[in-house]
Amino acid sequence: MFTGLIQDIGKIQSIDRRGEGIGLTISTQLDLSQAKIGDSISVDGVCLTITKLSGRAFYAEVSPETLRRTTLSNARDGQPVNLEGALKMSDPLGGHLVSGHVDGTGEIMETVAEGNSILYRFWVPAEISRFLIEKGSVAVDGISLTVMECRGQEFSVSVIPHTAQATTLGGKKSGDRVNLENDMIAKYVEKFVHAREDLAGEKSRVDYAFLAKHGFVK
Repeated sequence: MFTGLIQDIGKIQSIDRRGEGIGLTISTQLDLSQAKIGDSISVDGVCLTITKLSGRAFYAEVSPETLRRTTLSNARDGQPVNLEGALKMSDPLGGHLVSGHVDGTGEIMETVAEGNSILYRFWVPAEISRFLIEKGSVAVDGISLTVMECRGQEFSVSVIPHTAQATTLGGKKSGDRVNLENDMIAKYVEKFVHAREDLAGEKSRVDYAFLAKHGFVK
C-alpha cells in the first residue's frame, strides 16, 4: 500500500527480457539500507517486488499481465520513473490510499499554464472514467492527485510547481501515456451495489441521486 506521495525520481538502468515478461534494474537516491528482498515498491504507480539489491539500485520483475495494463510495456533504458516505498502503519497518510494495482492507461491531451500551476487534461477509457468524480482522488503514474473536472472520458487536474518538479509529470507532454489507478473506495462501492442487484434481482436504492443527497458526491 502507498500514499501517492513520490519520494524519488529513479532511472531505469537496464531491461532484462524474460520470456513474455521483463526485469528492471532501477537506480535511486532512496536509502535502500533497510530494504529487503520481497519488499514492495511503487514504480510509476505499479507495485513491484524487489528481488535483488545492489548499492543504490534494485531489481524487480514485471509480469506479462502488468505489461499489458501499464506503460512499463514501453519501458526504455535511461527512463525516469516515480518511486515510492511501501507505506508503514506509523506513516502519515498525506495523499490517499494507493494500492499500486494499475487499472489501465490514459493519454495526456494537453497541458496549460494556469497562474502558478499547470493544468493537465487526460483522455481515459470508459472503464476508468466511470469511477472519477470531481474533487475525488486519482493516481497518475503513482502520483496522488485531485480531480478538478470530469467530462465524459476526459478529466483534468491542477498541478503545483513542486509536484511537477518532484515527479516525472513535469517532463510529460501531450500524447504521452500514463498509468492510472482509481480510488479503491469508488470501486468497492460499485461492487457492493451491483452485488446486491445480482443477488436480490432488484435495483439497489444506492444510486447517484442517493449519494448526492447524502453528500457523498457533488
